[in-house]
Amino acid sequence: MPQKVVWDQKWSEVALNSAMDIIFWVNEDGYIDKCNDSFLEICGYKNEELGKVSILDIDENLSKRDWKRIWSDLKTNNTISHETTIINKKNEYLDVEMSFTGVSIGTGIICFITCHDITEIVQLRQQLDEALKVIDEINVKTGNDNVSEDSSLEKKALLEQLQKLQKHHESILQSAGEGIYGLDTMGRTTFANEAAVKLVGYSLEEMIDVSQHDLIHHTKPDGSHYPRHTCNIYASFKDGKVHHSDDEVFWRKDGSSFPVEYVSTPLYDNNDKLIGAVVTFKDITHRKETERALKQTNDDLKMALQEVEELKSKLEEENEYLQNEINLNNKFEELISTSKVFKENVFTKIDQVANTNATVLVLGESGTGKELIARAIHNHSDRKNKPLIKVNCTALPANLIESELFGHEKGAFTGAISRKAGRFEMADGGTLFLDEFGEISLDLQVKLLRVLQEGEIERIGGTETIKIDVRIIAATNVNLEKAVKDKKFREDLYYRVNVFPIHVPPLNARKDDIPLLVNHFLKRFNNQFSKNIDNISVGAMKKLTTYNWPGNVRELQNVIERAVIISNGKRLDIKGLKDSKTIEDDGILTLSENEKKHILKVLKMTNWRISGDKGAARILDINRTTLEARMKKLGIKRP
Repeated sequence: MPQKVVWDQKWSEVALNSAMDIIFWVNEDGYIDKCNDSFLEICGYKNEELGKVSILDIDENLSKRDWKRIWSDLKTNNTISHETTIINKKNEYLDVEMSFTGVSIGTGIICFITCHDITEIVQLRQQLDEALKVIDEINVKTGNDNVSEDSSLEKKALLEQLQKLQKHHESILQSAGEGIYGLDTMGRTTFANEAAVKLVGYSLEEMIDVSQHDLIHHTKPDGSHYPRHTCNIYASFKDGKVHHSDDEVFWRKDGSSFPVEYVSTPLYDNNDKLIGAVVTFKDITHRKETERALKQTNDDLKMALQEVEELKSKLEEENEYLQNEINLNNKFEELISTSKVFKENVFTKIDQVANTNATVLVLGESGTGKELIARAIHNHSDRKNKPLIKVNCTALPANLIESELFGHEKGAFTGAISRKAGRFEMADGGTLFLDEFGEISLDLQVKLLRVLQEGEIERIGGTETIKIDVRIIAATNVNLEKAVKDKKFREDLYYRVNVFPIHVPPLNARKDDIPLLVNHFLKRFNNQFSKNIDNISVGAMKKLTTYNWPGNVRELQNVIERAVIISNGKRLDIKGLKDSKTIEDDGILTLSENEKKHILKVLKMTNWRISGDKGAARILDINRTTLEARMKKLGIKRP
C-alpha cells in the first residue's frame, strides 16, 4: 500500500504541474499549503512563501466573512464556484473563474482551488455590451422623423463604430480557445466560432440553423439522456438566468464524447426581450483526469492514514496493557503458597493446563488472586510472547462492553469516529482474560458462545468475518451452576467454558500461608513507603492468622499496607481486626452477605468516600465503577 501511494503521488504531481489552470490548496485559516507550477508562475510567489500567503491576498474581492461562509458551505457542498479577479505579487490582475472543492482528510477537510482564466469571456461580454449600446443609439436616431444632417452624420458614424465593434467581436470569437456558439429562442444555432467547430467535429454549415440539443447531443456522465425542457443551456433563454455545468459530456460527430464545462448566458435585444443565449464551453478531460488522480491519491492516503492510525491505536492499547503487566497494578508478583490445598487445587492444575489451548474457568471468592492465576497460566504457555489482554466485564457499561470485545467500524454508532480493534483482535495469538465473567448479559453470552465455537468475530457495524486465535481464561465468583438453574446464565456457554475449572481456595482455607504473605507484603510496602519495619509481634501474627478474611488475600494486602503506613518504629502495628470469637458469633454468612458486610465496613471507615487515595475503592483495590456496581447489586446505599 505505501509504495502505491508514493507512485500515485508522483503521478498526480506531474499531472497537476502540467495543468495550465492555477491550482492550490488552502487550510481553514485561508493560508495556502501547496500549489502547482502555474500558480507560482502566474502569481509570482515562491514555494517557501506559501505558508504566509492567504487566499485573501490572491482574491481581492474576497473578505474574511466570505471565506468563513465558503468554508462552512464546503462541508455540505462538493464544489462552489464564482467569477472574480485575482492579483499577483506584481499587482497585475487576471479575471478568473475560481472553483472551491472540499476534500475530506481524517476528521476534517482541506480546500482544493482551481482558477481558470476567463479574460476572453469578460472581453466578449464588454464588447457585446458596447455593441448593444451602439445599436440602441442608432435605433433612437432612426426613430426620430425630424432627422437633421448632423444626426445623419452621427448615425453614419455610429454604424461605422458598430461595424468596427462587430469585426473586433468576430476576431475575438474566432481566436478564443473556448468553443462559443449562439442560440435563438427555438434552440437553433445562430453562429459558432472555429474552436466550437473543431471541438464537436461538425462543420459550420452543419451547425447553423439546426437544433443544438439534437445535434451536439449532451448527456450526464453516465450517458443517460435528459429531455430538452430540463436542459441548462435552453434554460437561459427561458428564465433569463446564467446557467453553469461541469458534470456533463458533449458528443462529437464521430460518436466519441468528452467531459465539458459550459456557461449558458441569456441574450436580450434593446427592448430587454430574450432573443436567445450565448454558450461558451471547453473540453475539461485533462481537469477530470487530474481530479481523478487527486481523488485516487487522497483515497489512498486516507486509507493508508487510517491503517496507520489503527495500527498506532492498537500498539498504544497493547502497550498500555503490557505496561500494566510490567507495573503489576494488582500488587502480586508471584503466587505465594506452601499449603497442600493450594498446591493440589492450583499449582498442579496450572502445570497440567498451561501448555494446552484449553479454555480455563477460574472459580473463587473475590480477592483470592484469580487474575494472578490467569497470568501464571499464560506465562507458562506457548503464548507467553503474545499479549495477555484483560477485560473486567463489570467495569464497563453494558452498551460499551460489546464494542470493547469485538471492536467497531467507523460510524457504527454515535461516537464511533474511527475504526477500532476490539480486545479479541488485540489478543490474537495470545490470551484473553475475562474477569467477572459470570456478570455478562444473556445477549452477550450468545455472541461469546459463537466466538468460542467458530473462532470468528465481526466488528460492530461491519460485515467482514475476522478469524482469531485466542485462548480464553474466564474468572468469576458467581456460582454458575446456580445461575444456569436460575436462567441467568446459558447452559451451553457454561459447558463451553467449564472445560478445565480451577477452584481457588479462600485465604481462611490456607491460613498456614498467612505468615508468608505477610512477609511478602511487608517487604513490598517497606520499599514503597521507605520504611524499615522488620518485626511483628506474636500477638499481631495471631490476630492475622485467626481473622476470617472475608476479603481474602486482597484484604490481607490492604491491612498490611495500612499497618506499614501507621507504624512508626520497626514493629508492625496491626489494628482494626476482630478476634476469632467475634467472627464465630456472627454466624455463617453467604458469600454476598460477607461481601456486603465487608464493603459496608470499609465505607464506614472512609466516611463513605468512594474514590481517591483514601477512598473505599482504593482500600478494596478495585475500580470506582466496579465498587459502585457492587454497591448497587448488593443494595448498599449511603445513609
